[in-house]
Amino acid sequence: MPIGRPTQYTKEIAAEILARIASGESLRAICEADEMPAASTVCLWVVDNREGFAEQYARARRLQAELLADELFDVADDGTNDWMEKRDKDGACIGWQENGEALGRSRLRVDTRKWYLSKVLPKIYGDKVTQEISGPAGGPVEVIERRIVRPVN
Repeated sequence: MPIGRPTQYTKEIAAEILARIASGESLRAICEADEMPAASTVCLWVVDNREGFAEQYARARRLQAELLADELFDVADDGTNDWMEKRDKDGACIGWQENGEALGRSRLRVDTRKWYLSKVLPKIYGDKVTQEISGPAGGPVEVIERRIVRPVN
């Protein structure tokens, strides 16, 4: 029985890694298990493209990103811990106040996911960039036609 992490590519290990990535788990978390290869080994499999692994890995990553997009609504809609009881010195509830720490953490979770999605799937989640060319004072661009004429010898 081999000792240590697996380094040889097998369809079974590759399939498990791809399924777990597609279901939202990070490569780092997957590769923490002793029965899994190191993350660097999986990256080598991607570079070597063993049995089309690079394309399968890219597809799993896209699915993972789509799950993160779905998660944005879950995080934004979850109001758990947004408010906390305000108590007096005797411990009696005297009202409610916003829980700034919970609200800040939710904002960070949403912003991080939005940023990541804009980088890994820019055509879908990135900002649309347009360019416009205009002339003086925002008017139309003047087109000047020039012709190069060769001198006759």
